[in-house]
Amino acid sequence: METLSKIDSLKHLLFIDIETVPQHGQCHDLPPDHRQLFFDKLSKNMPESYDEEELYRQKAGILAEFGKVVCISVGYVYSEDQRTCLKLKSICDDDEVQLLHNFINLVNKFASLYKTFQFAGHNIREFDIPFLCRRMVINQIPLPSYLHIHGAKPWEINMVDTLQWWKFGDYKNYTSLNLLAHVLGIPTSKDDINGSMVQDVYYKEKNIKRIVEYCQKDVVVVAQIILRFKNQPLIDASNICIAE
Repeated sequence: METLSKIDSLKHLLFIDIETVPQHGQCHDLPPDHRQLFFDKLSKNMPESYDEEELYRQKAGILAEFGKVVCISVGYVYSEDQRTCLKLKSICDDDEVQLLHNFINLVNKFASLYKTFQFAGHNIREFDIPFLCRRMVINQIPLPSYLHIHGAKPWEINMVDTLQWWKFGDYKNYTSLNLLAHVLGIPTSKDDINGSMVQDVYYKEKNIKRIVEYCQKDVVVVAQIILRFKNQPLIDASNICIAE
């Protein structure tokens, strides 16, 4: 059985994953000037022939200038009766401004308990956290102190990123969360939908619950990967709970 000291080393981590979609369901719904700016941004990497709608589907949701956040899931580890437990909490809202304010309030509560807390996730240094920061600035939401990372040097950004851990200093390759979980023997989170399907689930199915469940599964996988790196037992499913 793991010692409490090992669990304590994880308590300052706030595991996080976000789900994003294009701001509009289809490319032709974009205002003309915004539409032109979208293709201008991608012009250097566009193939000679392309389908505008398909390009929009593939790229808009992962660009902060043209996408929005629809779900943020977080989790934290705690000990109970010498068991390692994980509690999850998700914030979802069609109103992105409200969603971002709710997220800040949630993180502020965690930060009040752990002054030196760190975000933990997969590829959060290059995607999740920068995307959240950009959307806050766009929506005129003041950045909390722990997100004042614009202009910071890489070694000054204190986050736990499992993608960076897996690179072991190799900056040439990208490894997906799904692949990393597979090779480490951790159950995948991609058993229902994957990231490319989120916008259809949001705009066509209008099934935010399905997106929340997918986002939460990614948080669980990240927590398990970090435990694997630390050579600790994985968290049993019976010890994972979801806060209302």
